[in-house]
Amino acid sequence: MSDEQFYREVILDHYKNPRSYGVLEHADAHAEGQNPLCGDEVTVSVKFGDDGETIEQVGFEGRGCAISQAATSMLTEIVRGRTASQVAALPKEELLDEIGIPLTPARIKCAILGLGVLKVALHRAKGTPLPDEWQGMDFA
Repeated sequence: MSDEQFYREVILDHYKNPRSYGVLEHADAHAEGQNPLCGDEVTVSVKFGDDGETIEQVGFEGRGCAISQAATSMLTEIVRGRTASQVAALPKEELLDEIGIPLTPARIKCAILGLGVLKVALHRAKGTPLPDEWQGMDFA
């Protein structure tokens, strides 16, 4: 099995069996966003640990293409145990590397939707910096 085929299998597994699926009740941070170009939607919720900074639980719900939903599922595994500040500084390339296959520019927007929504949730809850690239996206 080639590396690309392996990563496609991982993406398919995350799409069919998403990790951390479901919005958390009594979340400390929450945001919703969509990619108006393709209609993908993601809602992310976060609960912090006792220190108030470390992501203890993260959940998501959404609808859209396999890439947007699988990437958000992968993201939940990447960020659990990290602080809000660490996630705010997380480069999109770390998530794209985890996805592991080349993506077109349109698919990159699908893949990083969940990351943008998570950064907005953390910005609202903790005042973490929100990079310019996330300023123009449609978030609720």
